[in-house]
Amino acid sequence: MNKISPKALLHSKWTHLQVSNKEKHFMVTLVKFDENQNVIKCIIEAVFTNNEYTIDWRELKSADKWSIGWK
Repeated sequence: MNKISPKALLHSKWTHLQVSNKEKHFMVTLVKFDENQNVIKCIIEAVFTNNEYTIDWRELKSADKWSIGWK
């Protein structure tokens, strides 16, 4: 399990372990919080294609799918 704080998400870098469409490296480009400081929106951008995806930030905790940093 990857340990990540919601407050440290913005501009964090990630490697997706199952590559598709040449998209392996991602950066978190947007994190929105509600009034209780809970994440309500998280957008990652593929570095190679610049495609953006909205994801549940908790998916990044899955070490079998995501690795912290670009590898």
